[in-house]
Amino acid sequence: MPARPARAILLLLSPVATTGAWNVYSSAYERENAPRIFSAVVDSPFTLKLRNSGATPQHVVLGPVPNGLRVAEGVIKGTPAKAMIMHAVAGNAPGIPDTTWIVVFASSLDNPVLPREPYRYRGASLDIPPHLAQGGLRFVVESPEVLAARANPTTDAGAALGRVLFYDRRLSANDAVSCGSCHDQSAGFGDTARLSRGHKGQDTRRHSMALANVRFATGGGFFWDQRAKTLEQQVLMPIQDPIEMGMALPDLERKLNVIPYYPALYAAAFGSPEITIERTARALAQFLRTLVTTDSPFDRAFTSPNVAADLTHLTELERAGSIVFRRSGCTVCHFSSTQIVASAMNSGLDAEPSDTGAGRGSFRAPSLRNVAVRAPYMHDGRFKTLDEVIDFYSSGVKANPHLDVRLRNRATQEPRRLELSADDRAALKAFLHTLTDSTFLSAPEFSDPFRRRD
Repeated sequence: MPARPARAILLLLSPVATTGAWNVYSSAYERENAPRIFSAVVDSPFTLKLRNSGATPQHVVLGPVPNGLRVAEGVIKGTPAKAMIMHAVAGNAPGIPDTTWIVVFASSLDNPVLPREPYRYRGASLDIPPHLAQGGLRFVVESPEVLAARANPTTDAGAALGRVLFYDRRLSANDAVSCGSCHDQSAGFGDTARLSRGHKGQDTRRHSMALANVRFATGGGFFWDQRAKTLEQQVLMPIQDPIEMGMALPDLERKLNVIPYYPALYAAAFGSPEITIERTARALAQFLRTLVTTDSPFDRAFTSPNVAADLTHLTELERAGSIVFRRSGCTVCHFSSTQIVASAMNSGLDAEPSDTGAGRGSFRAPSLRNVAVRAPYMHDGRFKTLDEVIDFYSSGVKANPHLDVRLRNRATQEPRRLELSADDRAALKAFLHTLTDSTFLSAPEFSDPFRRRD
């Protein structure tokens, strides 16, 4: 369904000119004697007089590289050559340093365009449909993610801030990529590339996971290898990864504090304009928890929480595919109406896996929602089409010592292959297409607020 704006007015951001310096820490929460933070823009002239007890600093170190700037008589001048974070350590005595930070931004960045009234989000002011909410609570455990979500309740303002952070390229070291660069809304917040590209153009280690319905994966940890126990942990890891976004968290905090549109967004989300890493993680996690698919043909089968799914609106082939899906045991791993996977498993991709994942070649797969629009598949993107995935489970599962018990024949312990007929394969593929939520793939509340709309 279309996104409905909330009644309360948030703000309308006007574009901010990206020339010269933007600002320093807001006086509302500037800490006494805290290092000053200024901003500059690539290819724009920059001048800054250093501060040191009113006297011209005698000892100045500009680093980590000059980046087109120079220091003369306590004044930094020049034209920055590339986006990066720099520091100037100055003092009249070597043992009494005064650090000033300079955040150099790329010159081609847009500012977010947000509605006057914030969008309403699932899990905040809009309810999660019962068939999904109940499906996501199969395991009632006090897992780290359950506790984290409880301690960080989602709000519309928090998700709105998380959306801006998710798409802001300024969160990478060189302003080249954002979280959204590897998680494309039109691809179900997955990636159509086999391996995503990092901030310097290098291939990442694995194929980017789709994020739809991630809020329901409460028990086993996040990423293919489950290394993050909560979404608050998960959102910060790609930012710090040297290949993906390359940003140290202290530098990220410095950077966010000189971006003019963030204080109001943080204030709306958390009650004050203070920008911290903890708040940043909380907002990003809130946004991810709102990525719930609710309007696929499959969802429309659930007209009442107490009535069985009515699939009569599906085609005959799609209904046949739903039978194949259940009869073949797909629901044992992709359980409930959310089609999530509880934890990592070895699915027989390789006899001797080169990537051990969560251990012994085990990987945790994303929800099957929108699976038809987010090829390629698996942790390494090895399968280019949905047909290849179905063929693999039909006849390609490989024997290995750590193959999951659900993919073993109970009597022989050999790999359990589905051995589907051509008709069954076609039907199963048709059913998987019913999990596509076209509304979700284009919903404005999940879209890129920085995208130019000429």
